[in-house]
Amino acid sequence: MKEYQTDKIRNVALVGHGGNGKTTLAEAMLYNGKAVERIGKVEEGTTVSDFDPEEIKRQISIGASVLPVEWKDIKINVLDTPGYFDFVGEVFSSLKVAEGAVLLVDASSGIEVGTEKGWEYTSQRSMPRIVFVNKMNRENADFFKVVEDLREMFGVSIAPFQIPIGAGETFKGLVNVVDMKARQYTGTQYKDTEIPDEYKDRIEPIREMVMEAVAETDDELMMKFFDGEAFTEEEIREGLRKGVLSGKIVPVLCGSGDLNIGVETLMDTIADYLPSPKDGAEVDALSKDGAPTKKKLTADGSFSAQVFKTIADPYVGKISIFKVISGSFTAETTLYNVSKGEKEKFGNIFLIRGKKQINIDRVYAGDIVAVAKLQHTVTGDTLAEEKSDFVYKPIQFPEPSISLAIEPKAKGDEEKISGGLHRLLEEDPTFLVEKNSETGDLLISGQGEVHIEVITRKLSSKFGVEVALKDPKLPYRETIKGTAKAEGKHKKQSGGRGQYGHVWIEFEPLQDMDTDLEFVDKIVGGVVPRQFIPAVEKGLREAIKEGVLAEYPVVGIRATLYDGSFHNVDSDEMSFKIAANLSYKKGMKESNPVLLEPIMRLEIVVPEDYMGDVIGDINKKRGRILGMEPKEGKQLIIAEAPLAEMFKYATDLRSMTQARGSFTMKFERYEEVPPMITEKVIAEAQKEE
Repeated sequence: MKEYQTDKIRNVALVGHGGNGKTTLAEAMLYNGKAVERIGKVEEGTTVSDFDPEEIKRQISIGASVLPVEWKDIKINVLDTPGYFDFVGEVFSSLKVAEGAVLLVDASSGIEVGTEKGWEYTSQRSMPRIVFVNKMNRENADFFKVVEDLREMFGVSIAPFQIPIGAGETFKGLVNVVDMKARQYTGTQYKDTEIPDEYKDRIEPIREMVMEAVAETDDELMMKFFDGEAFTEEEIREGLRKGVLSGKIVPVLCGSGDLNIGVETLMDTIADYLPSPKDGAEVDALSKDGAPTKKKLTADGSFSAQVFKTIADPYVGKISIFKVISGSFTAETTLYNVSKGEKEKFGNIFLIRGKKQINIDRVYAGDIVAVAKLQHTVTGDTLAEEKSDFVYKPIQFPEPSISLAIEPKAKGDEEKISGGLHRLLEEDPTFLVEKNSETGDLLISGQGEVHIEVITRKLSSKFGVEVALKDPKLPYRETIKGTAKAEGKHKKQSGGRGQYGHVWIEFEPLQDMDTDLEFVDKIVGGVVPRQFIPAVEKGLREAIKEGVLAEYPVVGIRATLYDGSFHNVDSDEMSFKIAANLSYKKGMKESNPVLLEPIMRLEIVVPEDYMGDVIGDINKKRGRILGMEPKEGKQLIIAEAPLAEMFKYATDLRSMTQARGSFTMKFERYEEVPPMITEKVIAEAQKEE
């Protein structure tokens, strides 16, 4: 592949709902650019983009793929992103390096949740975009209804540049509204024809809509439009490009990725109307002191870049894929990781197309390139030729929303799990791994159950370790509701020096669950000598690590040492520690012990239509609604619910709201567990023992 200057590059993300044909469209683009000899099929596992074994098995995209393709005198870096919501982090990282987007819509399904999300993500970045109404050859395909729905939902910026000739089985081509030409397809061939008579009436109002959009991009064109003068082809193209770059015009095209109809026109539109990196907005950066700043993407000056994707390959090692933001990059360029303050060594540089590596000598600002085996570099890091006083703003990934415990199926594989997960974390920053020191669980937190399943399958296929997933153990607590006085007496005589410790302790509840134990010394008259009182407290603090119900840590108790006795020879610190422990066990049992569970505070954002279902579900989960308020066209529900009911809430909420809802959750406090659930927890704890 030849070298391309900045103005000849287009970085374009394909976004949209899962199953709308992004990967198949990318295949057709590669075929048209002569990068592949045939169009691969998702169902057969033969696409360039979906090469991971899990992608082939599930027939969905899991990771974003970079697919460079040459089209006429332009290089298009196609970023094929997943439509499944568990892998939204891949969409975020792709949009970070794209200047434009193609939003796919299924001609028969119309606007879906992924369409709304794709529009939202690109709008947040003020990103120029094209809508491609795909699958026009499918049954019930209705281009005009889709356009009507798009305009109703997203506004008047929606401008059809084409209309289809036929639909479903009769779909055979399209009419270009801009140049008023028709193109009809027969198998792999097409021919330009006159517009069929039956489409002339239909196309006029749509052309008028497009001309009005052109007029609005320039005062002179507006005057010309009102005077009834026709625009020249140059004026139309210039006005449309200006409108697309500003976001005032969103072209709507149509076609079929699997029949390769309309894909060449889409590629022309990307080349003609979407921005090159040179036209793109300035890049967000952070100065040395963390203050936000902007940097211009420029082919001048020294090299700098940002890593937006990492591939953990068990054979090749780590592959870092980055976008050059200033200067140019060659195999001779010095590489310094500004984010980590470390120098990096690398070998050859290459473009990546799916899993294929294409060696190249040089890339210029705006292009996407990869190197292997960087030691210190992870996704989001800034690379440069030398130390720098700024870094590019890291990619903002979504917080994980579901946690499961992971354990090896074979004993002794713990180290393998740890190493494998560490490598996969480099590839996917949207999940977290942590060891819960209290329950002993190794927790893996991700965007959804499928996300976590995919990670465990990769552990097996890439690193040879089989694991099982289960619900995490809950960090219950125990406390008391009543008061009791208990004696603890430890006396041991076995020839020689004996052991003797004797205490009376009163146990009562504290109202403060943030305090585990409040120890009170009320000894008078030296019945327990002063030097042994710290041993009593120490014995109690060790004892409260396990409660008397199910051996969970104890919180919220006051222990008052008020009496006891000692032996001049046999008493020592150990004897009083043991005596305190004996008193604790008796006293806890007699002071109405209860189990406590963690209560979480939830902030749930959902469209108004789903409020009833979400509130009803929270009530079923033993939760309570604290309040509601409007938020960005949706409703914010503030609630509390026990953690025991919330492990799979990400899945439940997605199901209830068709993935339109989102939530955050944080620990609030501990509360008493209802008696029936307490019995189950105690029974499970005894069973485990």
